[in-house]
Amino acid sequence: MDKNFYITTPIYYPSAKPHMGHAYSSIIADFFARFKKIDGFNVHFLTGTDEHGLKIQRAAEKKGVDPLKFCDEISKTFRDLSKILNLSNNDFIRTTEKRHSLSVQSLWKELEKNDDIYLSKYSGWYSVSDEAFYSDDELEEIDGKKRSISSKSLVEWVDEESYFFRLSKWEKPLLDHYKNNPNFISPLSRKNEVISFVKSGLNDLSVSRKSFTWGIPVPNNNEHVIYVWLDALTNYISALNYPEINDSMYKNFWPASIHLIGKDILRFHAVYWPAFLLAAKLPLPKRVYGHGWILAGDEKMSKSKGNILDPIEIINQYGLDPLRYYLIKEVSFGNDGNISKERLEDCINSDLANNYGNLCQRVTAFTIKNCAGKIPNKIKFEDDDLKILNKFSLNLDIIRNKIDNQDINFYIDFIVNILFDTNKYFNDQEPWKKKDDIVRLNTIIYTALEIIRKITVMLYPIIPNSTLNALKIFSIKEKDIDFSSIDNHNYLKGNNKINKIDILFKKIEKNND
Repeated sequence: MDKNFYITTPIYYPSAKPHMGHAYSSIIADFFARFKKIDGFNVHFLTGTDEHGLKIQRAAEKKGVDPLKFCDEISKTFRDLSKILNLSNNDFIRTTEKRHSLSVQSLWKELEKNDDIYLSKYSGWYSVSDEAFYSDDELEEIDGKKRSISSKSLVEWVDEESYFFRLSKWEKPLLDHYKNNPNFISPLSRKNEVISFVKSGLNDLSVSRKSFTWGIPVPNNNEHVIYVWLDALTNYISALNYPEINDSMYKNFWPASIHLIGKDILRFHAVYWPAFLLAAKLPLPKRVYGHGWILAGDEKMSKSKGNILDPIEIINQYGLDPLRYYLIKEVSFGNDGNISKERLEDCINSDLANNYGNLCQRVTAFTIKNCAGKIPNKIKFEDDDLKILNKFSLNLDIIRNKIDNQDINFYIDFIVNILFDTNKYFNDQEPWKKKDDIVRLNTIIYTALEIIRKITVMLYPIIPNSTLNALKIFSIKEKDIDFSSIDNHNYLKGNNKINKIDILFKKIEKNND
């Protein structure tokens, strides 16, 4: 079995400061990366910034600074956000790096060599905001101005010499690939959108611009810069040292296990990118997942709408792990979702403080008082103990399968249900009444501690900082976290010391006025 796992976020466009949508994509990718790592995979996790194009050039001009200096400043905010969000990414790529421009020009030469690029003239509608070309039937007129129906962004007429990619040539091969690889695009609703778009007919794609200069020059023609999406998409292989296809990074991690993206850029990833790769005779990624948006009210967040929700403000008020937990639990993965401070506070109070944090405190304190601060030694599992312990064993492979299919909802529901069951188990077993039956008392305590360990291992990809604090109960370090260990009901060793921990989550005092 291939134990390499390569996951990517979109590379973010640094024309403005990060918002909650950026944080969401990154946190979800980090969840998958951390899970795979504790499940024994060699993980490569990539994020970064997409720094070329007319939108960036105009934003820099507006501020009166050099485009690279502008990108240096904004890109740093995204790199800093990666640290603030506690991402486990191995790499952060910028499309202004030399390693990237070399890869892009190499890919261009490969496409040109295979006769998939030709010089002609482009006339049509272009959205600077989306860095995308639109046909007439993808536009609407609002207040006398043409806009994209999907993104509502303004478009402008472009009429200039351009290089074209023979996208139309790859219509049938793309449809064949979708048919032969039914899991290539997820979720299903997005897959159907893409297939419908391709079946409606593909036109050749303009892949260079001549009217501005902020981009990677076309090889052997410095009058043109390479279209920002051909440039940007190549980051997934430039980070693996393409065109050095015998390099260990490329050999180990390409094709990517999953490109995790927002649904608004699905066309670029599920149509253009695989077509470029097919034309260059390179393997295609295994999966493209287009998740929903984090909405402000009923609208996608954007700088132009002025409805940006700053993740750092939420983190400063509530903490990082509560935000991570909320986004993973309360936003049904694949669908659009909202941030509600009321629901966030409910998650903190109910799930994190009561069901999880209080369980850890309660069982630890009881163990310290009744077992001399040590893990019980003499135990004998009964049916009630095995019934709850075996819920992990019986679902181990199911959980792995669900993760491989990006079913986060199953994962979090399993944790929430097992937390409820564990609290109920501890209450129903009434260990405080079993002090005359030492073996039974020990077994209840051991079972509860073992379940806390298992739950904490499962929560680690979601709330890593808090779970590392919880694992101090057992003196378990981050490097020792192993998902397969939740199948082991005798992991904890009798007579090992139990450590008291601080409160994991403070409850939010709500104003009832």
